[in-house]
Amino acid sequence: MNLLKSLTLAVSLGLATLAQAQTPVTLTGTVAGVNTGKVYLQRFHNKMFFTVEAVPVKDGKFQIQRKLKLPEVYALTLDTTRGNQFLFLDAGDTQVAIQLDSAQYYRNTKINGSQGQDLLASFRQGKEGEIQAFISKHPTSIVPTYILYREYSYRLTPDEIEKNVALLDASLQKTPYVQTLKQLVTTLRSVQVGEKAKDFQANTPDGKPLRLSSLYGKSYVLIDFWAAWCGPCRRENPNLVKTYNQYKDQGFTILGVSLDKTKEAWLKAIEKDQLTWPQVTDLAYWNSAPAQLYGVRAIPSNVLLDAEGRIVARNLRGEELAAKLEDLYRKSAANK
Repeated sequence: MNLLKSLTLAVSLGLATLAQAQTPVTLTGTVAGVNTGKVYLQRFHNKMFFTVEAVPVKDGKFQIQRKLKLPEVYALTLDTTRGNQFLFLDAGDTQVAIQLDSAQYYRNTKINGSQGQDLLASFRQGKEGEIQAFISKHPTSIVPTYILYREYSYRLTPDEIEKNVALLDASLQKTPYVQTLKQLVTTLRSVQVGEKAKDFQANTPDGKPLRLSSLYGKSYVLIDFWAAWCGPCRRENPNLVKTYNQYKDQGFTILGVSLDKTKEAWLKAIEKDQLTWPQVTDLAYWNSAPAQLYGVRAIPSNVLLDAEGRIVARNLRGEELAAKLEDLYRKSAANK
């Protein structure tokens, strides 16, 4: 996301919060080991956080009093460039006490007075069952809504997502989370196995545009969604290098699509991981246009296409990709 887009979205979020603000909320807290500085209240949007208020820390204490949209997902941090503490506020969570501890990624932070935070803890402890039972039991809470949006959407089928969304209360149906999920259902149905791949264009490391369809015609093409900042992606890259080298002489190629934010990090990772196949990015992070075309909600993620650009498989990891290609090439050879 470029600076202009970031500023525009941040302003839009701020205006939306003010326009929709209905509930006065007081957050009263202490900060372990900190006497001065600031505490930032942030609002979650598209896997990113945007500051809605900053208050000073005086003698290790802080207080935030303002009207907030409830239910909603927020966060608290002492440094907007580093980690934060998620804060789930359901309707009625208007007086919340916080012992903020930034050590170990806020692991020792304690929050009292938030039904949402208590419900999240209960889910993490395995007391609420799987997502469908969780939603059915708490249909008006932001917590199962967020969990469905963030942690389950990438592993459920379109029909399963739709079924779970229907269980949520009407009061949550217009939230950005549910709206995103509904759009995701439509997107995923259009990129299932057997469908024609959606074409797109993005820039290579040297700034030249490259279109996906330009790679069609020779053999199978793997669209690999990844990023330099993504640990699981970097751990998967050696498998991709091995498979690429094994099948490239048969025409197989990969188009790497990065969800990076900076060109420097992207180029450094390409070189370090020895990714010799074509690479493109729009440096838009989770707003990556190609990723949105394919309903990508988590990375690494990939889509395998045949020579005509039709989808033959999705999300093959490790030896699964090599095994799939071996099977496809064997069948192709047998049919000649």
